[in-house]
Amino acid sequence: MLLEINPLVLPDIGLVFWSTISFLILLFVLGKFAWKPIMKAIGEREQGIADAIASAEKVKLEMAQLKNDNEALLIKAREERAQLLKEAKETKDKIINEAKEEAKSQASKIINDAQVVINQQKMAAINDLKNQVGNLVVEVSEKVLRRELSNKTEQENYIKQLAEEVKLN
Repeated sequence: MLLEINPLVLPDIGLVFWSTISFLILLFVLGKFAWKPIMKAIGEREQGIADAIASAEKVKLEMAQLKNDNEALLIKAREERAQLLKEAKETKDKIINEAKEEAKSQASKIINDAQVVINQQKMAAINDLKNQVGNLVVEVSEKVLRRELSNKTEQENYIKQLAEEVKLN
């Protein structure tokens, strides 16, 4: 049994010839009119992709620079905050010390004023006491003179008695 070949499967020579001519014409037309625009579009696409990659790299570098700048600004802000806190603490300490000194000054003034008032009252009390003693001496003297004692011992006894009465009061 020999293999029979189906004529539908075998191509005809004319069909192969015309298919080849059609393909060559199509290739020529495509090469003449479509090949350059297609290649141009592919080139533009490649250039666009290359530009996008370059732009992305540039943006990446800019972002890295911005990140570094932000870190530097953050460090500077922290330093400034620390400086401000230090100055605020120094100002607070200065104000507290000034307030303490003012309070000491006021306390000293109040104490001095109180001592002056105490001394004035003390002097007034001493003067009053002197006046009372003087009045008592005058009264005792009056009583002694009124009595006109003839006896000196009686006079001394009377003075002692009056002195004891004064001590009791």
